[in-house]
Amino acid sequence: MDQGLQLSEEVTRRLLEEIRYGRYQDMKKLPPEVELAGQLGVSRTLLRDCLAILEREGFISRKHGVGTVINKHVLDVETRMDLEKEFLDMVKDAGYQAEIASVKVEIADCDRETADKLRLAPGEPIFRVDRLITADKRPAIYCVDHIGLRHVKTGVYDMAELKKPIFWFLEQYCRETVYMDLTEVRAVAADSRLAAVFATAEGTPLLHMDEVGYNFWGEPVLMSKEYYMDGILKHTVMRKKI
Repeated sequence: MDQGLQLSEEVTRRLLEEIRYGRYQDMKKLPPEVELAGQLGVSRTLLRDCLAILEREGFISRKHGVGTVINKHVLDVETRMDLEKEFLDMVKDAGYQAEIASVKVEIADCDRETADKLRLAPGEPIFRVDRLITADKRPAIYCVDHIGLRHVKTGVYDMAELKKPIFWFLEQYCRETVYMDLTEVRAVAADSRLAAVFATAEGTPLLHMDEVGYNFWGEPVLMSKEYYMDGILKHTVMRKKI
C-alpha cells in the first residue's frame, strides 16, 4: 500500500477515535483546521484529506462560515451497510462476543455465475474460503469468498492467516487491493445447507449480500456471498443528497 495513503488512513482512524471516545467526544464541532492539525501533529494538507474521508462517510459535515460539525446521530449507528467493516468488528460493535467458529478452504472449479462475475473461464480453478462468525456463540454471519486461483501468487499459507480478513489475504498473497465493491442485497429463505450452518429451520429468512470487489483498475478480484441471521445485527444505510 502507498505510504501516503497508509498514513492518511491511520490519521483518519485516529481522528475518528478521538471524535468517538477522546478529546472531541463532547464537542458539537471540531476545532479550526490550524488548531486541529497542531493537536494531531499533521500537516493541514493531510488533515484535509482525512476530513474529506470522514465527510464522505457521514461522520462530519463541513460548511464555509460554519465549520466542521460532528454528526452524533451517524456515530451512534452500530452497523453501516454502506461502509466496509470486518465481520468481527461488526459483531463486537453490536455488543456481542465475536468469534470465528469455523474456516473451510478448498480449491474448486468455478461455476458459470462465478466465472461471469470474476471474468474467469467456466471451470477455471478458484480459491474458496467459507467462514462462520458467531455472536455470543450464536451463528450470526456466514461468508463464502471466491478468488480466481490465477491471482494467488503462493500456495504457502497458514490456516491461522485465513482467519484474518480476506482483504488482508488478497494484499499479502495476491498483491491485490479491493478499491470498491458492488453489492446486491436481498432476503432469502434458508435452504437445507444454510439451515444446517445457522442451526435453524429451513425457510428461516436471512439477509443475503452478493458482492463483487474490484481493484483500482476496475478488475474483479473477489466475489463474496454473505448471509446474516435475522435479529442479531441491525443494518443501516446512510444516504446523502448529491
